[in-house]
Amino acid sequence: MKHYHNPFKSLTKLEWGIWLCSLCCIAISFFCVPRQNYMTLLASLIGVSSLIFLSKGDPLGQILSVAFSLLYSIISLSYRYYGEMITYLCMTAPMAIMAAFSWFRNPYEDGKNEVQVCAVSSKQMVFLLAGAAVTTTLFYFILKYFHTANLGLSTLSIATSFVASMLTFFRSPYYALAYGLNDVVLILLWALASKENATYFPMIVCFVIFFGNDCYGFYNWQNMRKRQAANNKKAL
Repeated sequence: MKHYHNPFKSLTKLEWGIWLCSLCCIAISFFCVPRQNYMTLLASLIGVSSLIFLSKGDPLGQILSVAFSLLYSIISLSYRYYGEMITYLCMTAPMAIMAAFSWFRNPYEDGKNEVQVCAVSSKQMVFLLAGAAVTTTLFYFILKYFHTANLGLSTLSIATSFVASMLTFFRSPYYALAYGLNDVVLILLWALASKENATYFPMIVCFVIFFGNDCYGFYNWQNMRKRQAANNKKAL
């Protein structure tokens, strides 16, 4: 993208509504908890902001994802969710940085902050599945060694995060479905954590809202894919 434009100008009324409603729900849930951890609030607000721009195919979403990953890693460490910490610090954040470069280098057209949507090739799919299997197996034993809380769900989170991160890098609409599945896993993880410490309740709300945003992301990317394909045919 030679000329990056103001990302807020491209937001539709629906997207403004989704974003502002998400921010309000996160803030309300945070202040309803007696013992408050302001880092969870900051991480949640940044995270949901990243999703609205990811749903637009805007590289700003990837940059915000890096900030969210760093904060979320610290929060995960506080509850001994080592799988989440390692996943977001060592995989999600680096992949978001790589994806940001990829998205900036592959715009759909100049003048728009929109990435070119791609289909996953057979070679990429093989790499994706093999990488997910190896990464999940390796980290299962690492997390087991460190006595990670809720080991099974933590391991599943690594698998879904790996697939989602790779699909984001490949610029596939299905990244949103993978992140949606990851959101479900994280809702369960933080629900278990909240039973012991109510401070983590906002994280449940955070990932419920993330799930809704990821559903919209998949819907919007499918529309982007169809529109880009139709415009490419007209150009031939």
